[in-house]
Amino acid sequence: MLYKIEEKAGVFQKLDPVEFKDFSSFGKLEKDLENLIANSILDVLFEDAKLMPIFQERQWQAEADIYALNERGELVIFELKRASAGKDAVHQALRYAQDAGQWTYQKLARKFEEYSNSTVSLVSAHREAFSLEHELEPKEINNNQHLLVIGSAADESLISSVDYWKKNGISIDFLPYRVYELAGQKHFEFFALPYDIHKNPSDVKGVLFDTNRSWDESSIWSMMENSRVEAYGDAKRFVHHVHVGDIVFFSHKWCGLIAAAKVKSEVKTPDSETLYRDVEFLTPIPSRQGGKLLAMPFSEVSSTTGKSFFWARTIKVPYLTKNEALELVEELNKYLRRK
Repeated sequence: MLYKIEEKAGVFQKLDPVEFKDFSSFGKLEKDLENLIANSILDVLFEDAKLMPIFQERQWQAEADIYALNERGELVIFELKRASAGKDAVHQALRYAQDAGQWTYQKLARKFEEYSNSTVSLVSAHREAFSLEHELEPKEINNNQHLLVIGSAADESLISSVDYWKKNGISIDFLPYRVYELAGQKHFEFFALPYDIHKNPSDVKGVLFDTNRSWDESSIWSMMENSRVEAYGDAKRFVHHVHVGDIVFFSHKWCGLIAAAKVKSEVKTPDSETLYRDVEFLTPIPSRQGGKLLAMPFSEVSSTTGKSFFWARTIKVPYLTKNEALELVEELNKYLRRK
């Protein structure tokens, strides 16, 4: 809940609750809420609870809104409700979970292939996403299902229904959202499990940022030679997720970390397919003429930081704190200079 602080003579006097709304208040559809959640599920809403989205509902199909895998290969099913929905919505979500629990690995793999437009197998993509030493066996995928219902914080009937099934042993949770309209701008409030932990956006953070090798083999040199962090096409939005003062680590697919830099500028748009920010390098800069590209292997990055990153995305969550990022810069400098 958001409260306005009433202040008098420099003293905080009382808290006044601010009115909130849901998606239906603005004439938006559940599909709008679904796309908003799906586009932000990894790097914003669930930045430290890693999930691998593998499928979204199709029109006219009896399916939940979003399906994802966790590190153990368990299926996490999202059902989204833009406005008051009531207990019937939970019954519907339970039916979706029951159906999904009977899906074979082959069926899930086909859904993932369709969703990702990729020929990479589901178990291979899962291994890369969670930086696992070995792929899970197909029989280990979808052994358990967890249901997350996202709805308006004012929907008491929906909350009560979720609580009932949770008390009866069903793996289900309710995640409330609120929409505020302040000074003509809309703000989305969301409560992520397990404790709604989010890093303060104003804090300096460390971000492992992909060089977009799959998009363009030469994109790395655009970044290195022009001192910028850059992204393209559908991934260009991730440039908005780093801010001035953040430390970015350039992650080159199949190699590792090749450089680190501090973000210096606001977002720039050279063309319709590209966004970038200017950076100041904190490590040696790779060169086209340098022969073999030096890189700290991903396994060593995980060992150094003590974290398991979601390698399959442009931005590799979880983020690092400022101190963690500075320590990784120091280790990356040592690694690159001794090679």
